[in-house]
Amino acid sequence: MDPATKEVIQNVAYLVASVLFIFGLKGLTHPRTAVRGNLTGSVAMLIAVLATLWGGDIISWNLLIGSIAVGSVAGTIMALKIPMTGMPQMVALFNGVGGAASFLVAGAELAYLIAHADGVLAKQTTIAIAASGLIGAVTLLGSLVAFAKLAEFKFTFGGKKIWFSSSLVLPGRHFINSLFAIVCAGLCVMVVMNTTTSSWYWLLVVAASVLGVLITIPIGGADMPVVIALLNSYSGLAACATGFAINNNVLIIAGSLVGASGLILTSIMCKAMNRSLSNVIFATMGSSSASGPSADDVYEGKIKATSADEIAMLLDGVQRVVIVPGYGLAVSQAQHTVRDFANLLESRGTAVEFGIHPVAGRMPGHMNVLLAEADIDYDKLKEMDDVNSTMDTVDVAIVIGANDVVNPVARTDPNSPIAGMPIINVDKARTVIVIKRSLSPGFAGIPNPLFAADNTLMFFNDGKKAFNELVAAVKES
Repeated sequence: MDPATKEVIQNVAYLVASVLFIFGLKGLTHPRTAVRGNLTGSVAMLIAVLATLWGGDIISWNLLIGSIAVGSVAGTIMALKIPMTGMPQMVALFNGVGGAASFLVAGAELAYLIAHADGVLAKQTTIAIAASGLIGAVTLLGSLVAFAKLAEFKFTFGGKKIWFSSSLVLPGRHFINSLFAIVCAGLCVMVVMNTTTSSWYWLLVVAASVLGVLITIPIGGADMPVVIALLNSYSGLAACATGFAINNNVLIIAGSLVGASGLILTSIMCKAMNRSLSNVIFATMGSSSASGPSADDVYEGKIKATSADEIAMLLDGVQRVVIVPGYGLAVSQAQHTVRDFANLLESRGTAVEFGIHPVAGRMPGHMNVLLAEADIDYDKLKEMDDVNSTMDTVDVAIVIGANDVVNPVARTDPNSPIAGMPIINVDKARTVIVIKRSLSPGFAGIPNPLFAADNTLMFFNDGKKAFNELVAAVKES
């Protein structure tokens, strides 16, 4: 087959894969079609990979097959072993790996072109290579920092224990970030102008890696859903740039889709957190500190503890219950027990819904994924605005493991770190039951007056154990 015909067939296959990618993303917009969308995207990627292999120019089949085997084994192990609580960390890691793959491929392409093009490289190609190195390196190190924050890594500095999940604000960080951004821009120019060596490219990767750490490390753990969405977009943009560098159409299209969808998701997450996109890009969010009342001032003498038996009596005959899940649900792996509890209440004539905050948990859609895993009907998963509009008619709101996303201070205190953040207004329900192991604060690090409200009862317990006890108590009541 002549090369021209072969290229046409390959591009047609790439076009088919691109269309399937679009339908796959469309399927991911709703829980009912998410599985089908995921499979569609997988088929699209398979077609793209096969078309690339069919196109030829394979340097070493042994190295290629070995790499595929290693990646397949690693992916299978992670898919089977990583619990749902670790899914946000894995998503952050995947974003980083995507960025690394992009700048490594672009760097290899640059080295190949320098060796075979006698120093004459198209400006379009070198610009794309520089963009891939910059964005890919920022994505890799930024994602690794996000991974450390989500995993709540800690280290000791100067005798003081520092948690990665908190906001680590460096003195003069805006000046330092600007300096490194200027250095990266200058190195990009050197990559484009000097086409006889790849040294400038790898200096760019190093500088961009430092920039990735600097712009991510000040962001607090509460803002990680926004950061993950943004880093996902970066990984797509890096892939798109690499596609231009190696002249691969499907990589350009797929990278553009990921980049655009990531930016859209970032915008949605910013709105849910009451942040602007510029706040995210320039890392000015999650780092503010404001003085406020201490936990003792908020809680002392006002906390009313309860038990499973008391809650069972309270639930007897109620008409409507809304369950608001947070990261504590994921930590305790309570989703299946929560489903059993909801089914039990419904068998007694109580309407049960789930109020889902867009950024509850550690990544976009975290709570939806957990509850869907437990086969909870999608129609029962209500968005924040839908729940809030009728919260004053709810008999009992049950909060499990959520904190900042139900903190009424967001509405009442303009000086609070979470001021203006849309929350689920569970405090407006007739009775609120909060299931937590302690009165520890959320990622924002501030007390929650909801716990001390007149209509709130605290059930101090592990999430899964608490719902097991509730199921038993309701059955006996």
